[in-house]
Amino acid sequence: MRKFLVVLDDSQECLNAMRFAAMRAAHTGGGVEVLSVIPPDEFNHWIGVGNVMREEARERIHAHFEVFAKWMRDKQGIDPELVIREGQPVDEIMAQVHDDPEIGVLVLGAGTDKKGPGPLVTQLTRNAGNLPIPITIVPGDLSKEKLEAIT
Repeated sequence: MRKFLVVLDDSQECLNAMRFAAMRAAHTGGGVEVLSVIPPDEFNHWIGVGNVMREEARERIHAHFEVFAKWMRDKQGIDPELVIREGQPVDEIMAQVHDDPEIGVLVLGAGTDKKGPGPLVTQLTRNAGNLPIPITIVPGDLSKEKLEAIT
């Protein structure tokens, strides 16, 4: 089964990327894999403190994921899977794409800020030639109705 890989983070544009991935998967018979990356610099403390912080980060990710997963299951009939990796976000996204041959499309949300589309979109589009799959970039300010129309 072809899966849409979407990145779960704290950005606002993440919402539209999640919606797009779920709607496309529902319309094409695919699946959704949600990737969340915990950057290593969050744990540069003493080992015991770092382990507690790592576990708290995982709990936050699971809670955040469950909000999206419930919507995907209830509204789109898609049961997403969660993958949590630790490392630099771009490196871990690239690694996940290479590690899972079922991933067919990487879905990213583009920020609407004047500073640009966001660090992930900027860095991953630079590496697009090294990816074995296409990247779909979803504008962060698309309405729900527009997303439904294009998926």
